Amino acid sequence: MPLFLYLYFVERTGKIGVFDSGFGGLTILREFVDTFPMYDYVYLGDNARAPYGNKSFDLIYEYTLEGVKYLFDQGCELVILACNTASAKALRTIQQKDLPIIAPTKRVLGVIRPSTEEIGSLSRTGVVGILGTEGTVNSNSYGIELAKLSPKTTVIQQACPLWVPLIEEQAYDSAAGKLIIASDIKRLFDQNHEIDVIVLACTHYPILKSLIDSLVPSGVTVLSQGPLVAEKLKDYLIRHPEIEKRLTRGATLACYTTESSDYFNEHASEIFGQPLRAAHIQLN
Repeated sequence: MPLFLYLYFVERTGKIGVFDSGFGGLTILREFVDTFPMYDYVYLGDNARAPYGNKSFDLIYEYTLEGVKYLFDQGCELVILACNTASAKALRTIQQKDLPIIAPTKRVLGVIRPSTEEIGSLSRTGVVGILGTEGTVNSNSYGIELAKLSPKTTVIQQACPLWVPLIEEQAYDSAAGKLIIASDIKRLFDQNHEIDVIVLACTHYPILKSLIDSLVPSGVTVLSQGPLVAEKLKDYLIRHPEIEKRLTRGATLACYTTESSDYFNEHASEIFGQPLRAAHIQLN
């Protein structure tokens, strides 16, 4: 066999894995599939243990590492933590402590850094709002990243602890759900009325985007993470051809959930925009 053909076949060995605490990562996966339809994907939602936002650092790290290892076992070369809480509380430890031991040639990336790289330039007032889980807000990951990337930008954050349960249970469109969402948005603007860009710093939240758009003042831009992360992944693969060359191109998608597969399929298909069929698995 010619050497170049041999290298081609041995290099393209892996898939792109997407991990989330529940359904939210499907908003990221949707953008990936639309942007890079040729790659093979594996999605894992830890729905049985969602939400992650109110859990301890150690527990989130433990759960996230279990998810990453499972995706590696499914043949993933690159794993995206499509969960802001996992990105804030587990990504760095996994990258620095675990990867060199368990999979030195594989990569794990998060969603916070890609989401912050463009934000500062989009604000006219220099005041950016962050809506996220308790874990993400308490970690101050967005504040830390923006201080490095856009030091003149003021970051105002508001935790929305009930939003993920509302989304997971499809109760966000109820009168009580709308009241909770409106109240959290009001709390954000009560801190600073000059906010003109809001980042939905949880991958579940784009499901609420049309409702959020109707509740924020005129002229405020509400940003979902999916397009930002997909664009940055495109740039990452250009800058790291050694990773891209290992990605298989079968245009396949496999889904797994730690909850009932029927429960996942019913909710996930609506969020993803086309029918999905997941297999139930256990993480340990």
